[in-house]
Amino acid sequence: MAGLSSSSGGGGGGGSSLGLCSHVVVRGLPESLSQHALRIEKGPEVDFARAEREHQLYVAVLKNKLGLQVLELPADESLPDCVFVEDVAVVCEETALITRPGAPSRRKEVDAMKKALESLNLNIVEMTDENATLDGGDVLFTGREFFVGLSKRTNQRGAEILADTFKDYAVSTVPVYDSLHLKSFCSMAGPNLIAIGSTEAAQKALKTMQQMSDHRYDKLTVPDNAAANCLYLNIPGKGHVLLHRAPEEYPESAKVFEKLKDHMLIPITNTEVEKVDGLLTCCSVLINKTSEL
Repeated sequence: MAGLSSSSGGGGGGGSSLGLCSHVVVRGLPESLSQHALRIEKGPEVDFARAEREHQLYVAVLKNKLGLQVLELPADESLPDCVFVEDVAVVCEETALITRPGAPSRRKEVDAMKKALESLNLNIVEMTDENATLDGGDVLFTGREFFVGLSKRTNQRGAEILADTFKDYAVSTVPVYDSLHLKSFCSMAGPNLIAIGSTEAAQKALKTMQQMSDHRYDKLTVPDNAAANCLYLNIPGKGHVLLHRAPEEYPESAKVFEKLKDHMLIPITNTEVEKVDGLLTCCSVLINKTSEL
């Protein structure tokens, strides 16, 4: 459980760079998602047409409402989970770590992502160690440090390679027991603000993170674990922007987000891909290009 203390430094800019974003990578939904995407437990079938509409709205918010440069990768029918791009790359500043996803069926998803990130001239680091696994859904970057969930999909070796890749930041590991990923029940809702679900397991994980860190974070507890996964952006001219789950899905959690008066709040419906464990951060990789392309 001990932190990897790859560095005791507080890391660039004390959290002020959190959410800064110029480019986003997303990927189309393959029709194979409905039948063949991995899921923790059997449940209702995905309505593909509705899933596609929800995803198109998500992408339109990023592209049209927020004015980001969106790179849209085509769906690959042989990769039913490929829409969940977050798992295959961790990007911080100008460096991208191409991961080695924990599920063997997802390993080929990295190829298209690698090409996309190369086109943005990022420094690419590939996780080639066959003993390592890492899903980006287990990686919480706070702007100051990294927390990495040790889950069914991410192991200690994967966390060590992440620490080695982003040496300017402290990296601590957090055990994840009854969820798919660390970010299945938490995310950053703003600078210094961790959104966290209210279950005992979620609160315990937060406690572990607080003990590992020499920094004090504010917490925003929401009743629903899935709703604690929100997408924070800091957009010049728009300020703090938060994509959060819609009130018709999680009414009590939406009320908590509505108290964030300094944020531009954008409710997003994500009912269909949630059936296969997809949440709001899962479907995008955020990049902030500060150097010329």
